[in-house]
Amino acid sequence: MCGIVGLFLKTDRLRPQLGNCLTDMLITMTDRGPDSAGIAIYGDSDAFKLTVQSDTPDLIFPAVSTWLEEHAKDASLRAIDTHAVISLPDTLSETVPTALAAQFPTLRIMGGGTSMEIFKEVGLPKDVADRFGIRAMDGSHGIGHTRMATESAVTTDGAHPFSTGADQCLVHNGSLSNHNSLRRKLARENVTVSSQNDSEVAAAYLTWKMREGANLGQALEAGLNDLDGFYTFVVGTKNGFGVVRDPIACKPAVLAETDDYVAFGSEYRALVNLPDIETARVWEPEPATVYFWER
Repeated sequence: MCGIVGLFLKTDRLRPQLGNCLTDMLITMTDRGPDSAGIAIYGDSDAFKLTVQSDTPDLIFPAVSTWLEEHAKDASLRAIDTHAVISLPDTLSETVPTALAAQFPTLRIMGGGTSMEIFKEVGLPKDVADRFGIRAMDGSHGIGHTRMATESAVTTDGAHPFSTGADQCLVHNGSLSNHNSLRRKLARENVTVSSQNDSEVAAAYLTWKMREGANLGQALEAGLNDLDGFYTFVVGTKNGFGVVRDPIACKPAVLAETDDYVAFGSEYRALVNLPDIETARVWEPEPATVYFWER
């Protein structure tokens, strides 16, 4: 049992409120999973952004900053608690992450892209959001997750969202029964995952499909055939927002849509404080049906 939230803004009117709204939504879902929490925020940027995490940020981040000054011209590091956002020229977006991983093996790479920043840690949603200042963040869309660990340990690596492709991340409520066989299949396609969490396998599967040319909606459609288990996925990409439930749809899910936004919550109570929610069209997403929006 985990809690999922998502907010996709169709207009720019509510951009300054994105972080605040997502934080309230996620805190409301605390009792669905109190061991760890995370949020991905999508905003505008002229540079490639790499979000990294360290258990010893006071030691590692200064060393990373020094390394960047020597090896990555025009790169910069912005530390936020245990995470840091590294801004890079596009020309360095492929080489620097690999080099950082080799130079600093304890540094965790949370995700990267021109729009996405990911913040996740062990702890209650309120505490995690406060640590990273999520309420003050603006953007076009975001997704969040509060976890009750069932298939792997309570660690930062096991927390959601999971990102396995540029500007792409996934949150998941449920369990996959064929994730180990999928993990091996994806490895043969040079798509790897770093944790033991089945949800990261689902994220990697979507990355693989999109690398083959599918858009997010098509990748989610394919997953209905290839991903076995019970699940609700909420996925973000640079310009898109998608929701899908398995054919049984035993996990709770609610969607709401107005002229300004589309919102998702594991339960309706996550949505009640959103602006103009009283005028929204509210419905339960159908089983085995892909819902997909793009800006």
